[in-house]
Amino acid sequence: MHETAYEITTLTPQHPTPTTGMLPTEIPPGVQMVTLPGGIRTLAYTPQQAPPAPPVPVAQPIPTWAKTTALLTPTIGGGIAAAGIGLSYAAPGLIAMSEALWAAVALIAAAAIGVPMLLRIGRSAAGAGRGSTHITQNITASGMFGKANGTINHR
Repeated sequence: MHETAYEITTLTPQHPTPTTGMLPTEIPPGVQMVTLPGGIRTLAYTPQQAPPAPPVPVAQPIPTWAKTTALLTPTIGGGIAAAGIGLSYAAPGLIAMSEALWAAVALIAAAAIGVPMLLRIGRSAAGAGRGSTHITQNITASGMFGKANGTINHR
């Protein structure tokens, strides 16, 4: 290929172009005075610079809370799965334990209600044939190490 060198002259607004007599303000945009390889100077369209590319969006950093959540999610999910598996293995024992606890609660409730009733029934049956007996004791002692004397009264 043959390379061609062109001399490009930028015109100033004070001087008209030597070949055309046009003021630089009259020249359309993108046209400049060029010198061709044969030495001829003329106006020509010159390549324009490409318009600047739109700014590339800058990637924003990932927030810390999002990183933490992303790291904790599999851990929490794995823990829940392990708990479910453990409960499925422990379910028969937990059911038996809850039944035993309910039986213990029923036994305590029956004892709390039944023992006082049995004691009342036993007292009333023992004292039904004869009158009730009252026993009183009177004990006296003189001094710290004195001999104690007492009386017992049956009524």
